[in-house]
Parts: sequence; C-alpha cells; structure tokens
Amino acid sequence: MQFRDLKKQYEALKGEMDQAMLEVAASSAYVMGPKVKEMENAFAEYVGVKHCIACNSGTDALLLALKAWGVQPGDAVFVPSFTFFASAEVIAMQGATPVFVDVDPDTFNIDIRDLIAKIERTIKARQLKPRAIIAVDLFGLPADFKMIRAVADRFGLYVLEDAAQGFGGRIGDRKACTFGDISTTSFFPAKPVGCYGDGGAVFTDNDEWAALIDSYHIHGKGSDRYDNVRIGMNSRMDSLQAAILLVKLKAFKDYELEEVNKVAARYTQLLHDVVKTPEIPQGFYSSWAQYTIQVANKEVRAKLQEALKAKDIPTAIYYPIPMHRQTAFNDLDMATNQCPVSDHLADRVLSLPIHPYLSEADQDLICNTITSHLLLTPHS
Repeated sequence: MQFRDLKKQYEALKGEMDQAMLEVAASSAYVMGPKVKEMENAFAEYVGVKHCIACNSGTDALLLALKAWGVQPGDAVFVPSFTFFASAEVIAMQGATPVFVDVDPDTFNIDIRDLIAKIERTIKARQLKPRAIIAVDLFGLPADFKMIRAVADRFGLYVLEDAAQGFGGRIGDRKACTFGDISTTSFFPAKPVGCYGDGGAVFTDNDEWAALIDSYHIHGKGSDRYDNVRIGMNSRMDSLQAAILLVKLKAFKDYELEEVNKVAARYTQLLHDVVKTPEIPQGFYSSWAQYTIQVANKEVRAKLQEALKAKDIPTAIYYPIPMHRQTAFNDLDMATNQCPVSDHLADRVLSLPIHPYLSEADQDLICNTITSHLLLTPHS
C-alpha cells in the first residue's frame, strides 16, 4: 500500500501522460516553452484569478510573494507554528522576523484570537513593523479567510495564502488560491495536484505584483531579456512539468477531487467513534492533501503506527516539531512565540494513506486495524 499512490495515478493517466511528455521531448522547448504559458492560463482559469506565474517550487512561490511586497529586515510576518518549515523559512530568507501563531485544535489552521494577540503584542513592543499574515490551508482545508481578512484590514496587513496543500479546496463557491492578496501553491508530487519533480505557482489579481513576480522569478529581467532591472532568482518551471500538470489538472477536475473526498468521508464514518477525526466547518470543502487523526498521546501513536506497519500500512506524522521549536529559530524570543496547541498536536496527530485511487478494501483494512488496535489493546 502506498501513502499517496502516484503509481496508480500514472497507470490511470498513462496514455495522456506519455503523449504529453513525448510532445515536449519532440518540441525542444524545454524551459519556459509554450506549455508553461498554457499551464498558467489553465490554472488561473480554474482558480478564478487574472494571473498565475509558474515557478520552481512552492517555497519559491512564497518567497516571490514576499519579494513583490518588499518584505525586509525589521518587518514582522505572522505565520502558524503548526505547518511545514517553508512557510516560515521564506520570511527569514527576506531578513524579516517570523512571529509564530498557534492553531485551532479542530481545523489545524491559524487561530484568530492568538493571531490578534500576537499582532497587538508586536505593535506594543515597537521593535518590528507588522507587514503580512501567511495563512496556511493545512492538509487541504482553507483557513478562515473571512476572519483573517478582517484582522488584516484592521491592522493594515497583507494576506498571503499558502495553499501548498490547499489547491482544490473551497469556501462556498470560491476556490483556494483566491483568498490572499497573493496566493501560492506547490506542485510537489504528493500534493493534491503534483508534477513529477518540484514546481509551484503564484496567483494574484494585482497587475503590478504579477509583473514584479514575473521579473523576479527569471533573474529580475526587464523588458529586454538581457537587461536585468532588479536582483532576482532562477525559478522557472520547465515545460515537461507544465505538460504533466495539464494532464493532472484535467483528472483532478473530472474525478480525482470528488473521489478523494469520498475516501475522506468514509474514513470519518468508520473512525469517528474511535479517534478524533478531522473537522470541516460548514461551507468549507477540503482537497485532502492529508487525512489526519488525533490520538491520546505520543505513546499511543507509536504503538498504533507499529500495528499499522505490521499490516504494511504506511503512516506519517505532520508535524512532529512545530515551527516555534525548530532549531533554526532558536534565536527568537520563545516567551512571545509560545504555541501550546501546536505542541499538543505534534504529540497526537497521525496521517493515514489518502488518494483518489485508494480502494474500499484498503480503506477497510486501515480502519479495521485502527479500531481493533485501539479498542482491544490496553493503553496506559
């Protein structure tokens, strides 16, 4: 059994996928070729924004957004502690300071009350200038952007939606990658829509920022490709990845997003009386990058992982060390960066295999193993 079965996906898409890759190979347009522009247009149309700029990774996408805003040393950027390292890494790469915000124990997304408290504390300290909020759509579920936008407007901050895991999620009829002033996603292979390597994209309706990002991601280019008007970076998407993403986007729209939601719904039905299952607020729709349960403590989790491994069932822990406890951020004031819910979750979360091609037989094996182990095995 695979955690995110890319082999089964390839088998399902093999005809279209092989043809797409062969066409790129025959074209000799390998970097920033026509397929990249076609991919950008397709993803912008699906999401519902004016601009999609494809780049080399989800991390680069976040960095490009901060560059477009001129985030710099002395700035504070507010980011959840319970997320992948890149969400905070890019802040430090710009010389700014990440301020870690705790998360909601049910949705795993940024906690609005703690966000307000951390912003007010930063303003009162007068050492950093609040500039932006990075709100992560963790595990596929969009953050509460109605509340986040209200907070951002109150304090005059930009909103950057980190939809690395959230592509395909929705709030009402509005899709992820439209909620930020700038939004980003990742096309890492295991993401809801992934390529066959690294890739990412930036989304915005702002023409000025889109032009800046387009320049920054190709060495700071100007109107002439050999006249570089700013210091940029090499973050181009290659044509092969763009062609792969076009095939995958079609499958995602046609059936994959619906199928992965069916798997998640069945998990919840079978497990809700056994473990704490993920909660999707009313009006929200997840793309289920991960299906993450919560158990009593770290020891119970370790034993459950062993029981699942004995049945060849893979699991993963996202994330065992929250951002505010990462070694790279040891120089920050931990007294102002405490995130107790993130610490609590780090000891209790466990992610199960989930993808559109997971059979009901495998779902039953996973759920029955969890149920029999937790209900029949004594735990201290």
